[in-house]
Amino acid sequence: MKKVANIFNQWASKLGAVGALAVAVFAANSVCMFIVHQPKMPETTKKLRKF
Repeated sequence: MKKVANIFNQWASKLGAVGALAVAVFAANSVCMFIVHQPKMPETTKKLRKF
């Protein structure tokens, strides 16, 4: 049972990392409709932009 839990934890952590990268790419390619509320974007996130 411990082996199955370990495999599940590895799978879940990889899925979380991929999800976080997807959210970062989406955030880098979109803007807030209200410019006042747009936070400063880090330089590493700017590298993910597609344009």
